[in-house]
Parts: sequence; structure tokens; C-alpha cells
Amino acid sequence: MSMLRDKVIFITGSSRGIGREIALRCARDGAKVVITGKTVEAHAKLPGTIHSVAGEVLQAGGRALAIQLDVRDEQAIRAAVAQTVEQFGGIDVLVNNASAISLSGTLETSAKKLDLMWDVNMRATFLASQACIPYLKKAANPHILTLSPPLNLDAKWFAPHVAYSISKYGMSLCALGMAREFAADGSGAKCIGVNCLWPRTTIATAAVEFNFPEAILRASRKPAIVADAAYHILTRDSRSCSGNFFVDEEVLREAGVENFGQYAVTTGVPLFDDLFLE
Repeated sequence: MSMLRDKVIFITGSSRGIGREIALRCARDGAKVVITGKTVEAHAKLPGTIHSVAGEVLQAGGRALAIQLDVRDEQAIRAAVAQTVEQFGGIDVLVNNASAISLSGTLETSAKKLDLMWDVNMRATFLASQACIPYLKKAANPHILTLSPPLNLDAKWFAPHVAYSISKYGMSLCALGMAREFAADGSGAKCIGVNCLWPRTTIATAAVEFNFPEAILRASRKPAIVADAAYHILTRDSRSCSGNFFVDEEVLREAGVENFGQYAVTTGVPLFDDLFLE
């Protein structure tokens, strides 16, 4: 059964990595997928553009709308949402995937890096959610899924990279508050399912490739594990699935998945746990 057939899925930062994988997973159900990102021409070191992913979405069985979007630009976010609604008639799902990372200490984090992480992570999550919520309220089973970690105020997660940690937890705090704010209130209004998803292990994306040693990349899992977990969340009833901080492996185990070897980048190599998880 194609649970997401004809559902409109708006994904930030979907020209590569986890965003791309979520787009393709939804496309296999026949979803209408909005691929957004800054990359419209192939990068020398980073594969994938919004247009190449749109082509892959079509090949996978979905419909695609590619929109060049800098999530730091509030007006551009609103324009992209308006274009989506004009093209597809509404929005059923928002995936806040776009993220910036700098694992730098306080003295090594420039104002430019700080602003980038805050703007792409917390601020864009807030503004994209704000722009989509009026349309999500009209959807049959509306979801916001944000790729950010469970909240944990242990100082060990802040000390090595204060600015990055604050920006990622800012995304999670958006979800925590919005889940309660847009829960069913008894008036018949739709409940928007607002949840976070985070990987148990590091994921083989460009962010890991450029910010971690190569050994960690080899000890990572493929982005498909996060996409499969996202699919299981987005197909749940939004009225009974909100305010959760999901971990990909736990979601899939609950769904009956037993073969996690399929997701390993390198068979037999011990996996490297991601940040923010005990």
C-alpha cells in the first residue's frame, strides 16, 4: 500500500545526503516531492543538485518540484511554500533537514560560522515551519519532521562545540514547543504531528566526510536508514504521533526490521555512535 501517494512532501536541504534519501523514499510511494537547496549546478566535490534529485524522484515513481532555496532568506522560504501550494495544491509534510555544522570550540568559532549555524539550523526550522503550518492545518495527516537530536542538557554535549550544539538543540526545542502548540485542541482542528529524528550512528554524508576522520565515515551507516525511519514516522497518524524524539534504529526495530547490516557502509566494521546520544 502506498501510504504517501499524492502527498506533498516539502524537504529542506534535499540535493544530497539524508534529504535526498527521504525524497526518494517518499517518491517510491508516488508522493509529490519538493526538492529544495542552493545547489543548482554540480559542485566539484559534492555530488547532486536539486535538478538531479528531481530526476531521480521522477524515476522512482513520484512527482517533483525543484526550487532553489537559501533557507536563511525568509522571503525565499515563503515564496517556495507559495510555489509549492500553487503547483501541488497544498502541503502534507515538512521535513526540516537543512543543517550547517562546525565542530569548533568557542575560541575557534567565528561570528560568520555562528550565524550560519544559527540561521540554517534553528532559524530556518522555525521559519519553514511557520510558513508551512497554515497549509499543514488543512492536510488530512500533517507532519513536521525535524532532523535534530533528543534534548539532553549534559554539558559534555556542549563543551566541545557550543555553537553547533545550541543550534541543533534549537531545532529540537522548536519541535518540542510546536508539538504542544499545534496538538488537537478539541475544536476539530487537525493535530499536526511534530517530531524529531536522529541517527543512532554517524551517517555517510558530506557533513561526516568533511568533519570527521575517514575511519568514522567507514564506521557509519548509509542515509537510507534515516529515510526508512522517516517514512515510518510520516505514515503514522499525526494525532497520536507528536512530540517524540525518535532514533532511527529504534523506529525501525519497532517496525520489525531485523537486518541492519544492509545499512552499513562497511560490513563488519564496528559502528560509530552519533553525537548527542548516550
